[in-house]
Amino acid sequence: MESASVTLGHATGDHHHGPPEANKSSKVDQTTLGLLIFLVTEAMLFGAFFASYFFLRVVVNDGPWPPEPYELPVIVAGVNTAILVSSSFSIHWALEGIRRGNRKAATLAMAVTWLLGATFLFIQLNEYIHVGFSARDGAFGSIFYGLTGLHGAHVIVGLILLTIVNVRLWRGHFGPKAEDHRGLELPGIYWHFVDVMWVIVFVTVYIL
Repeated sequence: MESASVTLGHATGDHHHGPPEANKSSKVDQTTLGLLIFLVTEAMLFGAFFASYFFLRVVVNDGPWPPEPYELPVIVAGVNTAILVSSSFSIHWALEGIRRGNRKAATLAMAVTWLLGATFLFIQLNEYIHVGFSARDGAFGSIFYGLTGLHGAHVIVGLILLTIVNVRLWRGHFGPKAEDHRGLELPGIYWHFVDVMWVIVFVTVYIL
């Protein structure tokens, strides 16, 4: 009887070699979940830099902060923050456009997002040139360039991703279905993370 059932199983192709398939109980797409886990690790990296910043400010420093003669361009940084935050709205507009089948709106919004991101990076680099101190000028200079430079590196990666998305949009890629615009949605999630991190950096370094 047992041999008959085994024979029947082979005959119908009802057998499986290797480990069983993973249970896909999560409602989150695997690629999206992987990106979210990666962003958690990046948030922890930023957390280490923030911890160093507050250690220098609260424990090591015994005078005004930033220490003299350092002075940060708060207004310029505030305008730059508004530019980067605006890019979050434009990339959301791009995603909504492709979801509704409006490729023209998505292409325009993604181009605007790239321009806003590039403008932010240009202003940040210009600030480095004119701020009047370098990363070698004391603990404040080191942590300032370390924290803002870490964010700037993430902006550069984000702009590379946005460039790829723009090219794909111009070539007619992406569609209204979720699986057809994953390549736009994931860079959007990363870009939102970059924006949120900058708001925290701005408030911590320039405002507090």
